[in-house]
Parts: sequence; structure tokens; C-alpha cells
Amino acid sequence: MQFIELTGKSLLDVINEGEIDMGQLHEAGVNGDSILRINKFGEIELRAKHEWVLVGGLLGNFEDRLRRITQLDWL
Repeated sequence: MQFIELTGKSLLDVINEGEIDMGQLHEAGVNGDSILRINKFGEIELRAKHEWVLVGGLLGNFEDRLRRITQLDWL
């Protein structure tokens, strides 16, 4: 599966208002310095010590927005 990796700070720029529960992300441990990845289905995973943990998902046309803001492509 392909992903785009980003920080928690960059994720805030990608998310549209009302798209995801910010409290849910905070409770999962996401902060500005977090390492995250998003797959082509919009699933957001947080890098934990020994694994990636699913913490939420993006909706709608997030692909172009994600690539534009991160300036990265799927890898």
C-alpha cells in the first residue's frame, strides 16, 4: 500500500473543518511533532514505538489537497 507521511502540524493544514474529530486525534496522542501517514483510502495512522496505529480518516477529495500541502507523492 502507498502512503504519504507527514507531521501532526501538517495534518492540521490538510484537514477541512468538520472532517475529523480533533478530540479523537488528541486522545490518540497526535500532536504537532507526531509522525503520521495517510494511505489512498484516507486512513490516518500514527507512528507508535513498534507499530502504526489507526487514529482516523479523511473524507472527500483529500488526495490533491494532501499532495499540494505536503509537496509529496504516494510512496
